[in-house]
Amino acid sequence: MSERLAIDNLTVRFGNQQPAAVNGVSLSIGAGEMLALVGESGSGKSLTALAVPQLLPDQCQWRADSIRVNGEEMVGASEARLRQLRGGQVGMIFQEPLSALNPLHTVEKQVSETLFVHQGMSSQAARKRCLELLELVRLPEPESFLGRYPHQLSGGQRQRVMIAMALANNPVLLVADEPTTALDVTVQRSILTLIKQLQKDLGLSVLLISHDLGLVHRYAERIAIMRQGAIVEHGDALTVMRQPAHPYTRELMASEPTGQAEPVSVDEPLLQVRDMRVLFPTRKRWGRPVEWFRAVDGISLELGAGETLGIVGESGSGKSTLAMAILRLLDGQGQVTLSGQRLDQLSGRRLRPWRAHMQVVFQDPWGTLNPRMTVGQIVSEGLEVHRADLGEQEQQRRAAAALEETGLPADMMHRYPHELSGGQRQRVAIARALVLNPRLLVLDEPTSALDRSVQHQVLALLESLQKKHQLAYLFISHDLKVVRAISHRLLVMRDGRMVEYGETEALFANPGDAYTRELIDAAWAGRDDGAGLK
Repeated sequence: MSERLAIDNLTVRFGNQQPAAVNGVSLSIGAGEMLALVGESGSGKSLTALAVPQLLPDQCQWRADSIRVNGEEMVGASEARLRQLRGGQVGMIFQEPLSALNPLHTVEKQVSETLFVHQGMSSQAARKRCLELLELVRLPEPESFLGRYPHQLSGGQRQRVMIAMALANNPVLLVADEPTTALDVTVQRSILTLIKQLQKDLGLSVLLISHDLGLVHRYAERIAIMRQGAIVEHGDALTVMRQPAHPYTRELMASEPTGQAEPVSVDEPLLQVRDMRVLFPTRKRWGRPVEWFRAVDGISLELGAGETLGIVGESGSGKSTLAMAILRLLDGQGQVTLSGQRLDQLSGRRLRPWRAHMQVVFQDPWGTLNPRMTVGQIVSEGLEVHRADLGEQEQQRRAAAALEETGLPADMMHRYPHELSGGQRQRVAIARALVLNPRLLVLDEPTSALDRSVQHQVLALLESLQKKHQLAYLFISHDLKVVRAISHRLLVMRDGRMVEYGETEALFANPGDAYTRELIDAAWAGRDDGAGLK
């Protein structure tokens, strides 16, 4: 098998950093082969990939004995040759297409740009090629997408546009850097299945970068495991999964969510929601809404102290909208009762004391923590609003106690969010919610942006805090493995409606709706390790 990519002894370093961010990495990919590069954040996966087209950050120093693309040496290549390589022989798919796509340009303009640069196509020829590419990546009615902007597309559609751009100039190598991390399980499967099919149909070589070992082994022929800048294990994908030789590989495999939540006894519900509806106006006439979109349509649920209700469904199904309506952060029509109090009948000053009992942890702590505030200020902010009577010294003491309860040292109070890892930032977000001693905690995709090992730690923390404080969790996620491991009951949503509702294990063992079965199949498809459903 001829080599499409060969990297020999690559080292990447930032300043005098010890050890190097990438330390002596060598790997190769044959024609028509997929290699999965797997490891935690900071292990050097993306830096290794960026070294191929030489797009590494300016502040780093790098060297390699050789980097060959389709047999051609790239070390020492001229800038003009590298420009031909980028987007030409090497196509790249990035993790977050919304930030990678230009929000001011249409789909046609963004896909055509690379055709103009690399092939000098006319507008008419580029438009024809755009349609071919959009059809190739399985976008229905491709002409309807040409004039759309990125914000008018779903996550899966944006990722397909990114793939179309990467394939525009018939590359020999496709680099997919975490292409599915932020996507729903069904969309995730469709994107990876598409990449795999394109690999076969076009003879592509693919470098697939991921932190999810359990996911990529279904698609890749070979796997390389990276840790702290070095490859610690590599080989045939199934062999590595069945007989991992390195302790770190076994650690990654052990981090996969497994098992089920311990049963709890609920005497009476802490939270009751009856016939919740959330409507958004879609068309107005003379300034008054005349048409509505039903984001949440008649949802009812109950949740007891110490119990977790998992809410699952694809993006746009209404999961987060339902949670925000329960928290009275969105206008909703329906009854919300917390500890016997009808919250839907309260507003303004009467509602404010109850907000301390309902807290929320969001998906991306980087976007929800104020970068100009210290960790101590962030955690104690809620106390300043709800418990100003405590005094500054007591507020600081309680903030330090909340941090220590989430596994962070009290001296971290003086640090800023950018100085923390992703897992540490999420612990700060949990501490901020816990400091007010809430009864109900809404967890909106709290682990989806984290590595599996860090995710495992955060889930263990949430379980221990729940047992200690008898917290009620509304746990929103598209990762059914995580939901199964932590949730006592499950609510499946689609298009704003309830599809199924019941005990978690009962629904996993015997889903009554085809959509639930589709979600479960997508989460466990292709597994041969006995972890799937029987």
